[in-house]
Amino acid sequence: MHPLPKLLLSLLTGVSLPLVAQQKPIDRQALVERHRVIITNTDTLSSLSVGNGAFAFTADVTGLQTFPTYYEKGVPLGTQSEWGWHSFPNTQGYKFEQSLREVELNGRKVPYAVQVKTPGNKEAVDFLRANPHRLQLGNLGFVLLKKNGQEATIKDLRDIRQELNPWTGELKSHFTLENVPVDVVTVGHQEQDAVAARVESDLIKTGRLKVALRFPFPTAGWADMGTDYSKPDQHKSAIAEQKKGTALISHQLDTTKYYAALSWAQSATVAAGKAHEFVLTPGKSEKVLEFSCRFSPRPRPTAAPTFAATRQNSQQQWGAFWRSGGAVDFSGTTDSRAKELERRVVLSQYLTKLQGAGSQPPQETGLVLNSWYGRPHLEMHWWHSAHFALWGRPALLEKSLTWYARPDVQAVARGIAKRQGYEGVRWQKMTDPWGQEGPSSVGAFLIWQQPHFIYFAEEIYRQRPDAATLKLYQDRVSATAEFMASYPFFEKDKDRYILGKGVIPAQERFKAEETFNPTFELVYWNWALNIAQQWRVRQGQPRNPKWDAVLQKLSKLPQANGVYLATESAPDSYTNPEFKTDHPSVLAALGVMPATGQVDPATMRRTFDLIWKDWSWDKTWGWDFPMTSMTATRLGLPDRAVDALLMKVRTNTYLPSGHNYQEDRLPIYLPGNGGLLAAVALMCAGYDGCKEANPGIPKGWKVQWEGLSKMP
Repeated sequence: MHPLPKLLLSLLTGVSLPLVAQQKPIDRQALVERHRVIITNTDTLSSLSVGNGAFAFTADVTGLQTFPTYYEKGVPLGTQSEWGWHSFPNTQGYKFEQSLREVELNGRKVPYAVQVKTPGNKEAVDFLRANPHRLQLGNLGFVLLKKNGQEATIKDLRDIRQELNPWTGELKSHFTLENVPVDVVTVGHQEQDAVAARVESDLIKTGRLKVALRFPFPTAGWADMGTDYSKPDQHKSAIAEQKKGTALISHQLDTTKYYAALSWAQSATVAAGKAHEFVLTPGKSEKVLEFSCRFSPRPRPTAAPTFAATRQNSQQQWGAFWRSGGAVDFSGTTDSRAKELERRVVLSQYLTKLQGAGSQPPQETGLVLNSWYGRPHLEMHWWHSAHFALWGRPALLEKSLTWYARPDVQAVARGIAKRQGYEGVRWQKMTDPWGQEGPSSVGAFLIWQQPHFIYFAEEIYRQRPDAATLKLYQDRVSATAEFMASYPFFEKDKDRYILGKGVIPAQERFKAEETFNPTFELVYWNWALNIAQQWRVRQGQPRNPKWDAVLQKLSKLPQANGVYLATESAPDSYTNPEFKTDHPSVLAALGVMPATGQVDPATMRRTFDLIWKDWSWDKTWGWDFPMTSMTATRLGLPDRAVDALLMKVRTNTYLPSGHNYQEDRLPIYLPGNGGLLAAVALMCAGYDGCKEANPGIPKGWKVQWEGLSKMP
């Protein structure tokens, strides 16, 4: 008796059978390890980091931070944490109220925290923006001596070969000094703010290799490279406690005090060196030294984890990370660009987990160097973190969402809304761990950070659609929506609600007092308020009638000559050269955003074509390329989706480390990495209602992926 044909069996039983053999699971370790980073020179843009999402340690070619001044104009050798913040004393008694200026908007005066060059304001704002600032906690590097007793410089190193393995989080470094090899393994602990290293060299036996921990002074500048040692009298450091194999060192700046715990496995001693320097000198009985350094805001009763424990922890935790969530394999594609795209995807996963997977929204430069004084920018939180849920790692997103639940953070956000005459919470733009608002003549008027929390909460619900998720996030969703419903201004003569005046769009090229109805923000407002209503319905609550009233009469998207304008108040969006720079955020209205019914695909296609051809791409930012790619995917333009991700523009440069380079002052930019991952998830897994497999993948490309989720 012959078996029934498979198709007939399927029809009879109702069981759906695959028409092709199921692909083998991706060999994830092979995928990741083929993108190990290998460095063979002293390029200052090629420093590499280890860390755990809330703490990062960035090393030079020695595997430690031996030559910080050499790297300060590239990617500096930072040691930063979520908790490491400092403020200079407010000796002048500056108050936040000094930053407020009333702006006449829609017939009433609204106070905003801005920068203006008037007596009392500028000095207060300068202080408030710079304080608090994120600290460079310390510099842990080698002291390398030449045969003549002089300290070696980086130019004395030869035979450099450094390898970062993202699969294990291990950094292996090799170099020689006067023909003597030095081999270093550096790892970061995944539960403690600790870095550990193992060094093997005959330089130890001859007393020519030591380890030094140095404490820099904070600059309170826009950036901080951790290399200011010019003010030794303005801070204090000392060995607080020393036992066999361990030493606890304290560092105090004004009222900020923290600790560095050193531990080592072989014979060695610690002693004070130069000002704010502590030198670990190994014994000469063997040529191996294993040591670790843990930073903490308070002394801890246990010693810093050993090198062996830290290495094992790093291997286990990074392996677990890579085995979880999504993976994308482009190796079957013959297009030469596929290898570079895969490299960017793999290393962006490593970097976004390492640099921005803590309990606060990240800063744009992660935990390497300060930009904007080390402060998070909430409008960038989407670009940093939305991809975590799309890549099947929602827990990493949820860690940062706890920040929005903090009472101090919410109190400030409610205070902003109330001060300006609105309801709910107006989420900050430039902020700090305690939610304080950083005054800014641009940031104070941005609104596109406001719907982000609703987007994040919806991402989590899509991953975990249960009552517990609704209960956990409902209050913050509702408070966010309350502001969004109270913010629009009702124009009686036109019977509509407008966004603005008093808004600066994501494309920061428009004057707040004149601007209203930016296209992307209109779509995002509509989508988020509708989602907030769905959250009420899911919990058995009626729709909020006020929110519906705004939704019903929210302005239509502004158009001219068959394309969408950046904002209704700028009909010259595409003729004024100034308005063809910065973020082409009008594209996000169908790309970041799903099809909401507001956007006509044909009109957006014409808008896309115009921007693609005529935009000043050399005056854009790193997340503009994935944003453009997402729009191309939703418009059914997979070739353009790839072209956008690999566009040859300076701000779309990805360094050997995988970091997205922007310019000298922003050598790394994590929103570009996070945006890239969101765009690739959309290209592969698609979006709600998409019936095409791999909608953003060009014909002829062979891509295997698993563990990704659709975008809304």
